[in-house]
Amino acid sequence: MSKVTKQKLFDILSARHLKSTYSKLADIPPPTGFKDIKKATKRVKQAILDNERITIVGDYDVDGVVSTSIMVDFFRQVGYEVDYIIPNRFEHGYGLSTKISELIDSGLVITVDNGISACAATQILNDKNIDVIITDHHTVGDKIPNAYSIINPKQEDCNFPFKDICGAQVAWYFCASIKKELNLDINMTNFLDLLCIAIIADMMPMTSLNYTMVKNGLKKIETSNRVAISYLRSTMRKSSFISDDIGFIIAPKINSAGRMDDASIALSFLLSSNFEEASEALDLLEELNNKRKILQESICLKAKYEIDMKDKAIVVWGDNWHEGVIGIVASKLSHAFKRPAFIFSISDGIAKGSARANADINLHTIISEAQHLLLGFGGHKNAAGISIKIEHLDEFKAIINSTLSKASKELYIEPTTLGELDISSVDLEFMDIIEMFEPYGLENHKPIFKISNAKVIKSELFGKEKNHLKLYLNVDGYDFEAIKFYSEKIDKNSVDMIISINKNEFRGDITPQFLIQDFL
Repeated sequence: MSKVTKQKLFDILSARHLKSTYSKLADIPPPTGFKDIKKATKRVKQAILDNERITIVGDYDVDGVVSTSIMVDFFRQVGYEVDYIIPNRFEHGYGLSTKISELIDSGLVITVDNGISACAATQILNDKNIDVIITDHHTVGDKIPNAYSIINPKQEDCNFPFKDICGAQVAWYFCASIKKELNLDINMTNFLDLLCIAIIADMMPMTSLNYTMVKNGLKKIETSNRVAISYLRSTMRKSSFISDDIGFIIAPKINSAGRMDDASIALSFLLSSNFEEASEALDLLEELNNKRKILQESICLKAKYEIDMKDKAIVVWGDNWHEGVIGIVASKLSHAFKRPAFIFSISDGIAKGSARANADINLHTIISEAQHLLLGFGGHKNAAGISIKIEHLDEFKAIINSTLSKASKELYIEPTTLGELDISSVDLEFMDIIEMFEPYGLENHKPIFKISNAKVIKSELFGKEKNHLKLYLNVDGYDFEAIKFYSEKIDKNSVDMIISINKNEFRGDITPQFLIQDFL
């Protein structure tokens, strides 16, 4: 089989986007395809004319915080101040909960990135004569709230042509519809800097509509005069951004607020009106993110001891495991053990869980099999949240494993390499080709390659905790550095591995650096 050269790399990556229906922003579908969007838009217009109170209810993850930022910023540009609530994970629970509904006593409520399962909370508001407009993208269950209108592409009778979008995109489209109805001069592309962060963080398929929006959003970040974004540019000392900058650096910081404390810290960062505000909020996010990393590692270790390797899924629980990080632990363990993972934290007789998978199965469908045991659940194909009484955990575990043992689909999708890497081709031009086809993500993975028989010249651990591995390699006569995060030292003379390639910039010098995905 021929090795991957520059030309072969270019041909493979360009072929991925040949059939895209929405390759330019001008081609993206209009808001009119969403079920209920017209009705909802007219209701907002009425609220503005009647000077009604409008409350935006968001969620505590990146998608929820970005959705709320877009809505609040949009209404500010309209010249209409709105109230907004981002639930505290530990105090209110997820999204529009009954506790949140009790805080609102008049006006119109608009949810962003949540609400599709908030039946009881919506009813409380209806009883107070408060109309509820739900904008969401999560899977629609059997019971839906009795809301004034529901804008969600996953509704069966919704004609919006691209279903796999995040909550912030639904909110953005709703704003675009309001803009048109009110005949306002607001440039909706100015929100793409925020929007691309949510699409990447929420792990939406990086194809079609999402690919085009993120590609334009990453460009927008370079010139955006939004205070938070220009502050990030200056602190990161970067003028151009790739999907990894968002996925591994920016999104985890924004997420850490909702995981560890209160997501309103992240919201205040995104809505900062000057550098001083932005600096204060980002320092706090940085601190919370560092705490999150330490906690996550400790829970990961505890969870590993509970795993039964015979099971089709990892289903483990522990007392008072931090609720804010169990989702990341589930994700890490799902990748490490190549199967779906369900991690629960037990407190006061209730287990709250996060499920993650990288598979052909649909987690929402699998969990539905144990629905009779649950206090509540919601989510989509590869991520879900669950709550259950602790006495039902063993039965839940048995049902999940039994359901998965009958599944004909793959329980873990192995990353597909583009083939054996032609080492002599790896130079700046090779890396430029990879960057040319940014952004990468789900269903459009960053190119990964196989390298066989790389000679290990030197192996060392680095980082504050000495928990990352750096290898100095010689491959076919060429010297390279390779790193693997969260890895132990290896004692081998030569290795076969799967790698991606990064640009390593040091004092103005740019060299290729291998990121090891897996040893073979």
